[in-house]
Amino acid sequence: MNLIILQQPGKIVIGENCINQLAEDNLITLSDKILFLVATPLLKTIQPIGDGIFLSGKKVVIIEYDFAGEPTFNQFDSLLNKSEYFQPDCIVGVGGGSVLDCAKLLAAMTGNEQQYPDVIGVGLLRKRMKKLICISTTSGTGSEVSPIAILLNEETESKSGIVSPALLADAAYIDPALTIGLPPKITAETGMDALCHCIEAYTNKFAHPLVDVYALNGIKLIVENLEKAYNDGGDMEARSALSLGSMYGGLCLGPVNTHGVHCLSYGLGGKYHISHGLANAILLPGVLRFNLDASPERHAEVAIAMGIKRRENDSETALAGIEFIEYLLKKCGIPGSLSVLGITENDLSGLADIAMNVTRLLKNNPKVLTREDAIEIYKKLL
Repeated sequence: MNLIILQQPGKIVIGENCINQLAEDNLITLSDKILFLVATPLLKTIQPIGDGIFLSGKKVVIIEYDFAGEPTFNQFDSLLNKSEYFQPDCIVGVGGGSVLDCAKLLAAMTGNEQQYPDVIGVGLLRKRMKKLICISTTSGTGSEVSPIAILLNEETESKSGIVSPALLADAAYIDPALTIGLPPKITAETGMDALCHCIEAYTNKFAHPLVDVYALNGIKLIVENLEKAYNDGGDMEARSALSLGSMYGGLCLGPVNTHGVHCLSYGLGGKYHISHGLANAILLPGVLRFNLDASPERHAEVAIAMGIKRRENDSETALAGIEFIEYLLKKCGIPGSLSVLGITENDLSGLADIAMNVTRLLKNNPKVLTREDAIEIYKKLL
């Protein structure tokens, strides 16, 4: 069995309306100054909680996160300046993956002698300076339980990953009630991102039996409930299942991580500003088809976890699973081609160049993926 290190938040609080327990958390009660970084749609929900903490004698600052798309270096700089000025004891991130990534980096970089350009990569961030609570409000990124944060480098038009145990939250709150207001489009795209996390971990070159448990359970929960939540955003049972499935996907990211799907999506997000979940969703069937012959049995198990009955052999079972993913994309309003998003054949060379530089994910792919392979995968998805 391969060596693996399973890294998780200090505690995970999960359940409907668990956000109501936040003010009593020791991380809050033992802090004097609390900074909230909150996605715009959640401000009205968090404001009363912040007011209550303020009335208990704490200093509280609530910063609105209103950036569109994934956070850039410059946008993070603006947040870091505010955090440095306030010097909180505890930082609370409330929102989707971009908000939580920034909250994690704020907790790490506020008062830190390291500068964030110097911590980009794996294991370069040495410590975190502030307490950290992550509250997820989408069922997709798994950022609340992962040791990873992503910023967009405006100069290279690609994403920069910071991977470190110092980015693991002291506490993660996963409240499916906070996802009730998500629009169908975001529900579909974030749900597909979570599905990618689970599938890429299970079909990963460095897959591990311990992480397989999370991955397979996550696949089952997401596939069974994504269309339900897309069609009825108030379906609490489906929302709860997606929240749990997304958490499982997030727990896969630290020890195993993703592979070719996420690797090929970096340029789509960085250069063309296509949302992360949407880019991954469109790429998923194409990358799975490319990888299938490297591990047909693993790809077949993915299909079975999605409810596909076994076919005559593993390859046929796996293909049926890929076809079901394409069906699910259609049912959830996600296009099956990159051309719909304005990508042309002239763009493919540049996208492949960006993908080849994402070596921390490229190395995880179960099959060697060259620049030419990347271009061919993109081309088939036009």
